[in-house]
Amino acid sequence: MVGPAKIDRLRRYARKALRRIENAAIPNSCVFCGDRLRLDAAPVCAGCKADLPWIANSCRRCGFPAAAPLPDDVPCGRCQLEPPPFEAVVVPLQYRFPIDAAIKAFKFHRALHYAPAFASILMDAVDRLPAGIDGLLPVPLHWRRQAMRGFNQAREICAPLQRPLGASIIEEVRRCRPTPFQSGLAARARQRNLRGAFAVRGHIAARHVLLVDDVLTTGATCEQLATVLQDAGVARVSVLAVARAATPD
Repeated sequence: MVGPAKIDRLRRYARKALRRIENAAIPNSCVFCGDRLRLDAAPVCAGCKADLPWIANSCRRCGFPAAAPLPDDVPCGRCQLEPPPFEAVVVPLQYRFPIDAAIKAFKFHRALHYAPAFASILMDAVDRLPAGIDGLLPVPLHWRRQAMRGFNQAREICAPLQRPLGASIIEEVRRCRPTPFQSGLAARARQRNLRGAFAVRGHIAARHVLLVDDVLTTGATCEQLATVLQDAGVARVSVLAVARAATPD
């Protein structure tokens, strides 16, 4: 008769054998260096993760890098002069190599294998967000641009955040006007470009909405979305993005 202890050992051996078979049949590699990883490992190896351009200190209100740590209740000088419509902005990385190249490949060349890596980076930053987030809004694309691209990059990296945050994705916000690409535009041109670009269709039940995007540059897009959400009755808006442009326009 086989005892319970031996049955447990056999189960452990079987699980280990299954993992080895899975790792051999469905290899998992680091998206940056290509090194093989365990099937259940994060899509960025420890070495590459350490070498990413992390933002050590930043303003809690705008996410812009700061030279030294700031208290949570003290925003940077720019935010003191012109407070943004956000409760908090969390952006873990600077928009420079290799993140800039990876985001461009992801967004413009359908390199969708980067999506799990960006999502894992965002999930590691979730504990820096304020409490009470009950709605997620990936920055919307106009339907024509999404049809041409085949996907919305913000939604791809936002979907895995639903479980850790206990929040669902908001479907009531649309990009109702196609706008030229924001890249290369100065801050005021970006603001003009986005006027009337977003609209709420229906009722938003969430009280604290988290905007999710790949890159935050001047923040004009998120500011327009925050204004539209607040006009629709949303009390609080925060922002989570993968990377922050090095200098504001």
